Amino acid sequence: MSTARRLDEVVPAGEPWMGVVRRGQTLRIVDLEGNQAVDTLFYNAADTAEHYSAQNTIQAQQRIYLTTDTVLLSNRGNRMLRIEEDTCGRHDTLGGACSAESNTVRYALEKRHMHSCRDSFLLALARLPQGGLTKRDLPSNINFFMNVPVTPEGQLRFADGISAAGRHVQLAALMDTLVLISNCPQLNNPCNAYNPTPIRVMTWDRA
Repeated sequence: MSTARRLDEVVPAGEPWMGVVRRGQTLRIVDLEGNQAVDTLFYNAADTAEHYSAQNTIQAQQRIYLTTDTVLLSNRGNRMLRIEEDTCGRHDTLGGACSAESNTVRYALEKRHMHSCRDSFLLALARLPQGGLTKRDLPSNINFFMNVPVTPEGQLRFADGISAAGRHVQLAALMDTLVLISNCPQLNNPCNAYNPTPIRVMTWDRA
């Protein structure tokens, strides 16, 4: 199937990325060096009060990890995107985005001021020309490529990644979607082998 490439960018480690993927376009996120956590949020580009819902997505698919054929649902129950290719195998929905508060609780008081995914999200939102989105508009996110097993006791464990260099997740947009990414800067857990690395973001039109 022929495609018309629209965007191909490398996002440095620890940096945010934001863009609109139109209905019918394809979005691919590539883990360039392996085990990089890619915290991601999705909004209806025409009405950002509608956004990705972890609760609705998990309930609809009856599993907590995302992979091929998972449909991402919004807080209004609408279909936003569908994962059509996944060479990693599964993606986390429960670990959330690192923040000053979580760095302090999980690691140490002196880690509070380290850069976090919550910071990256807010930096990207501040660049929106129309404004209007704040920290109140940050729902639970997806952690693409991140490995967060659930223990038999129901606890979360941040473990070594299961991705590898060049693996990707590819999504088909089912509505015009604003994509917000934090290419995670986390240095305190093994999700990225304590070494944040770049990712590649690509979009194109389907034939």
